[in-house]
Amino acid sequence: MTCGDDGRDPTPSPVEPIVPRVSRQALRFRLVPGGRPPRDPATPLWWGTIVLRVITLLFAIALVAADHDGYRRPWLAMVVILAMTGWTVLTSVAYARRAWRRQWLVALDVLLTCGLMLTSPLVLSDAQYAAAHPLITTVWVAAPAAASGARFGMPGGALAGLALAAGTAGARMEVDLDVLRDGVLLTATGLLIGMTATTARRSQAMLARAMRTEAATAERERLARSIHDSVLQVLARVRKRGAELGGEAAELATQAGEQEIALRSLVSTQPAGPNGDDTADLRSALQLLATSRVQVSSPAGEVRLPGQVVAELTGVVGEALANVERHAGPGARAWVLLEELGEEVVVTVRDDGPGIPEGRLETAATEGRLGVVTSIRGRVADLGGTISLETAPGEGTEWEVRLPKPGRRRGAR
Repeated sequence: MTCGDDGRDPTPSPVEPIVPRVSRQALRFRLVPGGRPPRDPATPLWWGTIVLRVITLLFAIALVAADHDGYRRPWLAMVVILAMTGWTVLTSVAYARRAWRRQWLVALDVLLTCGLMLTSPLVLSDAQYAAAHPLITTVWVAAPAAASGARFGMPGGALAGLALAAGTAGARMEVDLDVLRDGVLLTATGLLIGMTATTARRSQAMLARAMRTEAATAERERLARSIHDSVLQVLARVRKRGAELGGEAAELATQAGEQEIALRSLVSTQPAGPNGDDTADLRSALQLLATSRVQVSSPAGEVRLPGQVVAELTGVVGEALANVERHAGPGARAWVLLEELGEEVVVTVRDDGPGIPEGRLETAATEGRLGVVTSIRGRVADLGGTISLETAPGEGTEWEVRLPKPGRRRGAR
C-alpha cells in the first residue's frame, strides 16, 4: 500500500463511510412557492368570523333603530352602536391578515364585548327588561367566541364562550332560562369553531410531514442509485481484487468490504412513513445490503415496522455481515432471510465460514471484547426480541432474530 505525502495511509477508515454529503438545500421543501409561509388552515374560519360579525352588527343596528324611542338613554345606545361599528371595522381588518391575529387582540375582543354588554342596564328601560328585550349588543357577542376558537382551539373557544355567558348574566342581572340558553350557544360556538381549527391545523401538519417525507425519500433514492452505480461498485471491485492479491491488499479488501456494508446501511435508513406514523419497510432496507457474496431473500410485499426498529434490525444484520467479513474471510458467502410469520418477524443471517469455536464468545466477553455480544444481542434485547446462535467448527454460523410486531413484546434470551 502507498501512503500520502504527509505519511498517513490514504485508505479511509472503516468507521468513516465514504458518502457524498447531501446538502440541506437538496432536502429543503417549501409548501408554498416563493418561500412564503404556508397558509393558516383556519383562515376560512377567520373569514367566517368576519362575516358573522358584520351580519350581527347590521342586526344590532336595525334593532336599535326600531326600539330607539323605548330606551332609557337613546344617546347611550347610539354611542354603544358606534363603538360596536368601529370595533367591527378594526377586528375585520385585523382578522383578515394572518400577522395581525394576535392572542392579545382576541382576548381584548372578548373583554371589550363583555364591557359593551354590561352597558345594557344603562340603556334598556325597566319595561324592556321586564319583557326580556335583547341586550344592546344582541347576537353580536357570538363573534368573539368564534374568533377565540379559531385562534386558541377548543379550550380557548370554550373559555371565551363561558366568559361571554358570564357577561350576559351580568348584563341581565339574573340567571334565567334565556341566559342559560345563550351561555350554552356561546360556549358551543367557541368549542365547535375551536375543534374545527384544531383539526385543520393537525391535518395540515400531517400533510406537511408526508410531503417532506416524500421529498426526502426521493432524494435518498437518487443518492442510493448514485452510490450504487459508483462508490459501491468501486468498493466491491477493490474488495474482490484485494482478496485475490492477498498480503497487504487483503487488508485493503477487508476495509473496502466494511465500507461497502456501512454505505449500504446508511442509504437503507428511511425517514418516517408518509402518514406520519414513523414506519419504514424492513424488506427494502435489507435488500440494500445485498452484494455479490451476500444474498438477501424476503417476502414479495413490504414488511413495515417502526422506523427505529427497522434501523436497529438493519444495524444488527450489518454487524453480522461485517462479522462474516472479518472472521470468515472475504471469500465467504452469506445469506439473509426475512420472514413474516404471523405476529412476529424473523431475520436469519447464515454464512459458510469456518464457524465459531465453542466458548469463543464467552471468552471474548470475559476479556472485554463485547462487539458481537453488545452490538447484536444488546440491540435485539432492547427491541424486545430474541436471538439464537447455531454454529460449529467447519459448519458456518447462523444467527436467528425473532421480533414480535408492535404491541407484542417479550424478553430476550
